[in-house]
Amino acid sequence: MADETADTPAQQAANAPSMNLIGQYIRDLSFENPGAPASIMAGGPNPNFQVNINVGVKKQSDDVYAIELTLNAKAERDAKTLFAVELVYGGVFRLRNVPESQLAPLLMVECPRLIFPFARQVLASVTQQGGFPPLMMEPVDFMAIYRQNLQALAAQQAAKGGAPAPANGDAPKPN
Repeated sequence: MADETADTPAQQAANAPSMNLIGQYIRDLSFENPGAPASIMAGGPNPNFQVNINVGVKKQSDDVYAIELTLNAKAERDAKTLFAVELVYGGVFRLRNVPESQLAPLLMVECPRLIFPFARQVLASVTQQGGFPPLMMEPVDFMAIYRQNLQALAAQQAAKGGAPAPANGDAPKPN
């Protein structure tokens, strides 16, 4: 005889973990070309690039989170800024039935990984429209960034003499 407490396939599907991308947006975009038009006419050696990336998470409701990538890029040649661009690109995700232990890695690694190609395209398009070759960022290892943030948090907590650092596999909770 079948177990009467077993979930039906519909109940199992309703309780399965899920992640949905609700939408994407640009919150902030700034492009500066301080030497224009001379900066696009002058030749010379390849410029030096500095690119920084940050990931932010903001809880919107019980199961909805906004994930924002902040990309800062600057190109310099001979100590002169050719261009500087800042982009804050976000995605809104709905996560249901995700175990607490998997929530932070999902929000800080998988969600940014999904929206990064779109942010990268905006950055490439803006630099090209600014008169430069498109800035094509290399793929980003969001897991490495996540691990670095965990290590920094653990070191910060140890320096304060506060709570013990998270054990391997534990993750800080998103805001």
